[in-house]
Amino acid sequence: MTTNHPPSIPAAAARDVPPAGGGTPGVRAPRGSARAKLIAAAHATVRKQGYAATTVDQICAAAGVTKGAFFHHFASKEELAVAAAEGWTERARPMFELAPHVSLEDPLDRLLGHIDFRLSMLDGPTEDYTCFVGTMVQEAYATNDRIRAACEASINAYCQALAPDIQAAMDVYSVPEDITAIGLAQHVQSVLQGAFVLAKTTNDPAIARGTVTHLKRYVRMLFGVGGTP
Repeated sequence: MTTNHPPSIPAAAARDVPPAGGGTPGVRAPRGSARAKLIAAAHATVRKQGYAATTVDQICAAAGVTKGAFFHHFASKEELAVAAAEGWTERARPMFELAPHVSLEDPLDRLLGHIDFRLSMLDGPTEDYTCFVGTMVQEAYATNDRIRAACEASINAYCQALAPDIQAAMDVYSVPEDITAIGLAQHVQSVLQGAFVLAKTTNDPAIARGTVTHLKRYVRMLFGVGGTP
């Protein structure tokens, strides 16, 4: 059964998740890596300044590739955006496979450990911890259905990856009958996305950390576990 104090996740562990990347302006990417460099540059640039304000030229500069290389891999900025949304899903994979909490025996410990892990990532410049697909879909949901659908798929993939531990915890602990694993996973995602928006309003992660700490308190209460988050 879960402990009252799930192990905290050090900030260093969060840095094991692949960074945004982006390359050095003016430096040509190694042969064969241009596509990956462009996707990483899109992640970094869009998180910092938004999708609409980001140009192909800026992405190429951040990736260190030529504009010709861009159009060799992508027909348009929209094509890159869709590919980058898919790439964002892959970037999230280490949070479910490599982070320290995944080896914990109790599924509720794993869920709380995941929230601790996300909490430990809320540090530094806003663009370093906010969500690429969450940022992009806020701009494109009503104007570009391909991008909206790609962002939906990425956000849903996160929820689907979190749901098994939630379901396993529900099988062990008593929770209200109307709670579903996917519904709680979506709530976790909603709180995280809202925390990112709040952090953008203050340009400070402190408000986001407070919000995610409240999420952890809610999950503890939901599963009937006391103690300090």
